[in-house]
Amino acid sequence: MLPYIAEFIGTAMLILLGDGVVANVLLDKSGMKGGGSVQITIAWGLAVLLPVFTFGAVSGAHLNPAVSIGLAAIGVFSWDMVPGYIVAQMLGAMLGALLMYIQFKCQFDATEDAGLKRACFCTAPAVPHTFHNFYSEFIGTFMLVFAILGVGKVPGASAPGIGNLYVFGIIVSIGMSLGGVTGYAINPARDLGPRIMYALIPMKNKTTANWGYSWIPVVAPILGGVVAAIVFNLIPWA
Repeated sequence: MLPYIAEFIGTAMLILLGDGVVANVLLDKSGMKGGGSVQITIAWGLAVLLPVFTFGAVSGAHLNPAVSIGLAAIGVFSWDMVPGYIVAQMLGAMLGALLMYIQFKCQFDATEDAGLKRACFCTAPAVPHTFHNFYSEFIGTFMLVFAILGVGKVPGASAPGIGNLYVFGIIVSIGMSLGGVTGYAINPARDLGPRIMYALIPMKNKTTANWGYSWIPVVAPILGGVVAAIVFNLIPWA
């Protein structure tokens, strides 16, 4: 039971801090409005780092269905635990989004732009294009899972605490290099959980949850994570 609790709380932390920096930078009447993409990217890396440090020894701190499914696909994580992990991650993501909304309720009320409000919860493409948006989420998650597995091959890199710092670097690198196309969800729970919460929360000047796009940051990361794990596993490391 403890690993599932860890995934639930860890993902809630991830979304509270990750979506929180977006709200901090985008919403009117926020003291950090206009902070920009660099602040968002670094803060998202830290939003991953803190729960990974906290719960890595308990659950592995996947915090991402694409990671759980990818690891299960190559036999380093039990398929029996995947459904429970995904449920915990999704519920945690929804809770994190709700906590973020409560934190910034006054700023949400003061913001007229409905698109900015939705952007605090979930991702959207800079230019809507099914193939390119799908590719962006696929390749971003491929890099995430491939690099995480690669860290485990570096002598000493997986020592307690050290490997978590590399995860921070991976997230920041992906965001700064590839994130401008779709907002780099690279995590089905990170996008779908807050998107559901956005749809449920009564909010002034609210737009749709953009369900027509929502399948891309779910399907593409899962495929990207699975392919990355399989490709990594095919390399003759020994």
